[in-house]
Parts: sequence; C-alpha cells; structure tokens
Amino acid sequence: MRSRTPDRLCAEAVELARTAAEEAAHPGQVGDHVEVVADGDRVVTHYFRCLDPGYRGWRWAVTVARASRAKNVTLDETVLLPGPDALLAPEWVPWSERLRPGDLGPGDLLPTEADDLRLEPGWTGAEEPPPNSVVAPEGLSHELADLADAEDAEVAPGPPAAQPTAPARGSLTSLAEELGMRRARVLSRYGLHIAADRWDESHGAKTPMAQAAPASCVSCGFLIPIGGSLGQAFGICGNEFGAADGHVVSLSYGCGGHSEAAVMPKPPRPAPPVIDETVVDVLPMGDAARDSGAAAGDEDLGHA
Repeated sequence: MRSRTPDRLCAEAVELARTAAEEAAHPGQVGDHVEVVADGDRVVTHYFRCLDPGYRGWRWAVTVARASRAKNVTLDETVLLPGPDALLAPEWVPWSERLRPGDLGPGDLLPTEADDLRLEPGWTGAEEPPPNSVVAPEGLSHELADLADAEDAEVAPGPPAAQPTAPARGSLTSLAEELGMRRARVLSRYGLHIAADRWDESHGAKTPMAQAAPASCVSCGFLIPIGGSLGQAFGICGNEFGAADGHVVSLSYGCGGHSEAAVMPKPPRPAPPVIDETVVDVLPMGDAARDSGAAAGDEDLGHA
C-alpha cells in the first residue's frame, strides 16, 4: 500500500527538482514551488509553476526517488503537466465530424467510406445479366437466344455472307456507359432523404423568406423542373434576381421574385379638366361703373 506521507529526504530535494525543471524548460520559465505529492514509498513529485504564457495553469512535475536505506535522492523524470485550472486544447474530433458544408476548397479531396449509408452499389460492371433477367441464358429458348445474339452482334462491313456465323453478344458495359449508368455507387434512399431534408431546411416552406413570399415556387415561371423522384418536391430557381438563384428549392418555397406575384404598375393618368359652363362669376363693381351702367341704360330707353 502506498504511503500518503511524502518521504522526508525526497520532499527536501526541492533544489534538485528545480534544477531538473530548469534544464528541461526554457530559461526563466520555472516559477515557484507549488506542492509535493507522494507517489509511493520513497517516491515523490515536486510541482513548479510554469511561467510560459502559452501554458497558463500548467506545472512542471519532477519526480524523485531514493532506494531503500539509501540517503541519496535520484531524479526519475521531468514532464510538463496541466494543472486544475490549466488552459487545454479542445478535445480532438475526427475530420469527418469537423467537416461542415462549404469547407471543401479547390484541390481538396473528400473521400467517402466504403459503407457510407448515403450511397449504394450502382452498376457493377458484370457482363452477365442477373439470373432472374429475361435475357438470362436459362430464361430464353434457343430460338430467342439466337435471335438476341443476332440483334446484338456487331455488323462488319461487306455483304451478308461476310458476317460472322456466330456473332458475339453486345457488351453490357458499353450499353450502360451509353445510357449514363456506369457509376460504381449511386445515392441510396437514405441519401435521398437526408438531401431532401437539407434542401427543405435551407429553401423550404418554413424559412422566413417563404413565409413572407406572395406565392410559392410551384407556380413560378422561373422554376426549372428536375427529373426523378425528387422532381415531385423540388426544382431549381432560375431567377438571377431571386433569393435562391441556381439552388435546389422546394416547390413550397417562395420569394419576392415570383414571376406572377408582382406586376409593374402602369403610370397614373392625369384627371381630365373639369369645365362648368352653368356657373357665372359675379365681379364687384364701383360707383363710377354703376353710374356709367345707368347712363347706358337711359340711352337705351330713349332710343327705344
């Protein structure tokens, strides 16, 4: 059983431990003696404060010991250890868990694991059809097999007599390559689902942009349809002034750039002028004007 009481001679060897710590550290990086801890019988560790600014809270640990019935204390090891309030680096996380969207730059390689759940085997490259295929040799009669061989045979130049008597069957690999199906792995159903969830989270109906939009993308003329099962719920925005130009958007997404949401208003026409011919404006008249009017009236009466 280890003793909790430090050995007296080992505990007094502070200068020996300090000299060992100063040899291991940079000059002036060893501080005050902090404590001494018993690690076993006649084995103790001296702790000194580390003054290096990059290792705040760390301590130099120097372990010393002595043999049984010996009076000489010897040095065991010197290490730099973190203290209770030491500044530590964050816990190491694998790169696959640290990776975030947008981290991949030019020249970077992003390998995928062989058992990646987002992928499943695509075209295997096998030349033989599967056993349950209608073109499998055991699934065809001899007449149909000969007809299939003749149809898949490569035609050589020249008359029919120059054609090979036993034409070879066409290459399935070349056919898959022509149809664009020659891929080692394709997206699995799980990969499709998480991609759809990711796209719907960034450009879906629950986004603030879609909540304030006057209409959804399903009725927008800028929506570019896509094929496959994802085309039933997603498309590509083709509006250069839209909020998601070039992105895959949910059909329930929307923005202010909807093709039918806002029509440019016509310039307002000025109101036609109002002319009222039934109203006569009465102007005030002075005394001279009234006298001249009265004289003119008398003249008219005299002539009459």
